[in-house]
Amino acid sequence: MCGRYRLTAKERYLAEHFGVDDDEIVDWAPRYNIAPTQQVVVIRQDRQEPKRTFSLMRWGLIPYWSQDISIGNRTINAMSETASEKPAFREAMRNRRCLVPADGFFEWKKLSSKRKQPYNIGMLDDSVFAFAGLWDSWRSGSGEMIESCSILTTDANALTQEIHNRMPAILKPEDYNLWLDPGVTDPERVQELLRPFDPRLMKKYPLSTAVSNVKNDGPECIQEAPAEDVATPMLF
Repeated sequence: MCGRYRLTAKERYLAEHFGVDDDEIVDWAPRYNIAPTQQVVVIRQDRQEPKRTFSLMRWGLIPYWSQDISIGNRTINAMSETASEKPAFREAMRNRRCLVPADGFFEWKKLSSKRKQPYNIGMLDDSVFAFAGLWDSWRSGSGEMIESCSILTTDANALTQEIHNRMPAILKPEDYNLWLDPGVTDPERVQELLRPFDPRLMKKYPLSTAVSNVKNDGPECIQEAPAEDVATPMLF
């Protein structure tokens, strides 16, 4: 799954990496500990023009037909294997796909009933990458319009499987066009893009427990923990 991640890259770098025009850049301060229900950067393909656009959305997809915003607390992730069948995601899988930029995500390895070790997982060179995402637009009873998104997950790769059996679906840059293409409405055409990412291009390292507190959102959240501070399984 993916329940916390970071995006510390500057707006200009994001625009260059994802091919977004300068006039489409959104204001984005580096974030070191992004959590569900917060605003996140999302990239979509414009339906009228051949260009990509930045948007800010609430993390936790609220289907357009939902009666209650609280459903978004349960839809921060969507299983890539079943998203095209689930009521909350199937229409978005066909018509509202997006990229969710990141430069790392966090998972917690369970060591005992009371102890977990957080890890940062990302690219070997700490470069930015993109989760496969889905989005929707929902209007409240008072007329407020909220755009929201979900991050797709897939089976864990060899790097992450000792920590969790799932990982976010990370797209290769050469697959961005197909994933974003509004003309592709058959989920089968994009299903192959949602495989576990090549572990040889990735790395992980242990973090201090600062990242475990959602109120912490500074560089300390992504600093590698000293070896003496890394939790180890208790022996019985």
